[in-house]
Amino acid sequence: MAAPHVYKVLFLNQGKVYEIYARKVSHGSLFGFVEVEELVFGERGGIVVDPTEERVKTEFEGVKRSFLPMHSVLRIDEVSQRGVSKISQYEGNVTPFPTPVYAPSAGDPGSKP
Repeated sequence: MAAPHVYKVLFLNQGKVYEIYARKVSHGSLFGFVEVEELVFGERGGIVVDPTEERVKTEFEGVKRSFLPMHSVLRIDEVSQRGVSKISQYEGNVTPFPTPVYAPSAGDPGSKP
């Protein structure tokens, strides 16, 4: 049987870089958003608790599906196994996509001259 897919998703949120792991990632049904489903976290059964992962787990508790703005996603990797989800300080320079991503053409009824 094939191993299930696991995706590592890095995105910016309020000046911090989030690293999360999920089983499903797609372009989503909302234009301009990346849809992330079935978040994967470590098991809570052990004595050792990782505070960085617990913070992410608490923030996404009860979330069935998350829609991330396309311009906030830094990277999506398919990985062989899950790592530790974490929130870290943003360091570096990331150039966002030009906005607006979609501009109506001159022939559209809703466009302005």
